[in-house]
Amino acid sequence: MPWDIEVTLPDLDIDAVRRSLSGRIIGCRVLHYPSLDSTMNEARRLAGGGCPEGLVVVAEEQMAGRGRFGRLWISGPGESLLLSIVVRPTAEQLSQVNMAATLAVARTVDGHIDARVTIKWPNDVRIGGRKVAGILIEADSQAGGIAAVVGIGLNVSVDTGGHPEIAATAASLVEEAGAPVERTGVLVDLLRQFDDLYTRVRNESSLTGEWSSRLDTLTQEVEVRRGSEVLAGVARAVDDQGNLVLERPDGSTFTVVGGEVTLQA
Repeated sequence: MPWDIEVTLPDLDIDAVRRSLSGRIIGCRVLHYPSLDSTMNEARRLAGGGCPEGLVVVAEEQMAGRGRFGRLWISGPGESLLLSIVVRPTAEQLSQVNMAATLAVARTVDGHIDARVTIKWPNDVRIGGRKVAGILIEADSQAGGIAAVVGIGLNVSVDTGGHPEIAATAASLVEEAGAPVERTGVLVDLLRQFDDLYTRVRNESSLTGEWSSRLDTLTQEVEVRRGSEVLAGVARAVDDQGNLVLERPDGSTFTVVGGEVTLQA
């Protein structure tokens, strides 16, 4: 849709966010910055210093925000929700943490638009094939276990048409809803959803079924780029760890643990 909605969003009400998350793991502490180089960097620094699990770092603007494969995240001040969350899962739970974060975003977006919300493997959230949010997870080994940082970028009022480099591939909540979207409520919903799903992960409950049901990558002809290698096939399924199972033209299958997936025309 054309960018014809005039919106002035209030600053995030972080005190309201904190009150809404009282007693939960996720959001036990919420830090809010006007600007950071990257919420991921700040959250990793705090995780290395022994911060509590569930700490959330939120920034209005990132000077060097990044996504998967080091891509920059384009967003002006106050146009997106830019946050990183510290969690301390077991190594075996990391793939489920990715599913929890992606599903939390997808469920949150569901609450604001009528269109179907899908996931491009492994963790881009999309509306009509256009990316509205991305998730990045980085994990470090520490004494006593793992500290993982879950980074989330969710386009709220980004004017995608004003950025030629993403105009054809990105979406925002305001554009899709056709109405103003208040960021405080979106952030509260997102963190509550993630807390509920992460609690299930900690209790050894699998999220693979719900996560895979949203994948728009399945049944599609795809190319997977891993370094200089390009693998082609049909995405047939995912396993319990979230790895993608591809069927090659000769009928053989192979499992993709990571990489860049491109849908074929």
